[in-house]
Amino acid sequence: MKKLVIVLSALCICNAYSQTEKNIDSKPVSVTIFLDKAQVTRTAATTTDAGRYGLVLSGLSAALDPQSIQVSGKGSFSILGVSHRRNFLSEFNRPQSLKKLFDSLAWCQKQLQLEMNKKEVLEKEEQLLMANQKFSGNNQNLTVNELRLMSDYYRNRMTEILGGKTKAGEQIRIWNEKISGLNRQITEQNELLTGNTGEIVVSIQAEKSTPVNLEVKYVVMNAGWTPIYDLRASGTNAPVTIIYRAQVLQSTGENWNDVKVSLSTANPNLSGTKPELYQWNLDIQQPIVIQNYKGRGRELRTAVPSVAMDASAFQEEAGTLAGSVSLVQAGLNAEFNIATPQSVPSGPKPIIMDIQHSTLNARYEYSVVPKLDKNAFLMAYVTGWEDLSLLQGSANIFFEGTYVGQTFIDPNQVKDTIALSLGRDPRIVVTREKSKELSSRKMIGTHQRETAAWTIKIRNNKNESVKISVEDQIPVSVNSLIEVSAAEAAGANWDKQTGKLKWTLNVNPAENKTLTFRYDVKYPKDKIVNGL
Repeated sequence: MKKLVIVLSALCICNAYSQTEKNIDSKPVSVTIFLDKAQVTRTAATTTDAGRYGLVLSGLSAALDPQSIQVSGKGSFSILGVSHRRNFLSEFNRPQSLKKLFDSLAWCQKQLQLEMNKKEVLEKEEQLLMANQKFSGNNQNLTVNELRLMSDYYRNRMTEILGGKTKAGEQIRIWNEKISGLNRQITEQNELLTGNTGEIVVSIQAEKSTPVNLEVKYVVMNAGWTPIYDLRASGTNAPVTIIYRAQVLQSTGENWNDVKVSLSTANPNLSGTKPELYQWNLDIQQPIVIQNYKGRGRELRTAVPSVAMDASAFQEEAGTLAGSVSLVQAGLNAEFNIATPQSVPSGPKPIIMDIQHSTLNARYEYSVVPKLDKNAFLMAYVTGWEDLSLLQGSANIFFEGTYVGQTFIDPNQVKDTIALSLGRDPRIVVTREKSKELSSRKMIGTHQRETAAWTIKIRNNKNESVKISVEDQIPVSVNSLIEVSAAEAAGANWDKQTGKLKWTLNVNPAENKTLTFRYDVKYPKDKIVNGL
């Protein structure tokens, strides 16, 4: 009797907490795309009677992060809990996009079979006519008109049959191509879904019949965006236009159709926890103890360091990803809200979205390093970029309406000015030659002195004046036995620590300018100098 009471009590408890599962449709309405993941917001609506229900949102991404799920609702009901589970793909839980592909495949296969049946009937009829093409003239006499009528019928019908076979064959080819394309799309979808989808089960309690409106947010992996730029300038007297674009890619298995898209510069993978400094201990390294091992007729000597180390020196503060998305502060990161709804299908092809167009002031200057490259490069020094929320990314450069190459924008390594290389200009001709008359090698007592002289020539073949900076160098001694001195470097700014020489000059149209520099190196004659 006691066992029976326990069983009945357990059944009553299970019935009290049991719930009826109900599949409901949901659709994405907005997506916030971070640099390497995304937060999806979905809405779902249904109507329930009084009772406890488990509302199932199916066909979601398999890359869904269960810890990031947030649910809110409107209606006369209470949300009791939220759970996540995976559901392996089957005919009943395929995403809507995949269901459409399978429906289209079934319809195309049906049309293909109809055309094949039509062609087969025509072939049977053709075989029948071919088998009875001999008229029964041996048993009865046929008039000329009868013979003509039979001949006309045979010719016309065979023409129709052959034409019908040709047409059916063409239709068969077309349907086979469509079926192959659908099979490829289905294969891609299945690969993206990795054989299963995600489901969110929202447990609710309703006291009466009520409409239920849910808003569900969750974070998915396999999504993100990278910045790409176009830099355009119409001339050396014009500002620079920066076209900021986002290359969005997602392979979550969900198609985001006509949703509000926001692009965030936040990186949720970075921990939001402030790092802490631990005690920094210094100690004297103990002498190395040499232990001797004898074996197999020879002595083995192994150095075993014995060093006292604090265990905290090996400990690093562990970062956490739990709830990192919700901890991101809007004031520290930029978020680009795109007003027009966008569609971002799941797949291997990225979607390009325009973020903003900005026109910035620029200072133009040519720069040449003739020791390494005798081409003059046009440089644009751009200011006022700080408010654009630029990220690291590649940039296509267009100057005077022509694509001139690519550069890389790294706002983390600049201050108030970005230096952009706009490519080579062949109209600035630069040469660099060693002057044999001024270069020499002499022995002076116990030392040797080497003198090197160089001549740099610049010609401006443009029809306008240009400002150009010329860079070269003088060697730097890192040994007190070697003495380096600049014998001549007129007009150059000489950085003695780095050895760099820099001239800044204006060159008029069709004008030639000549720069010369000379340096001496003195060192002991019995020594060999590396790098000279």
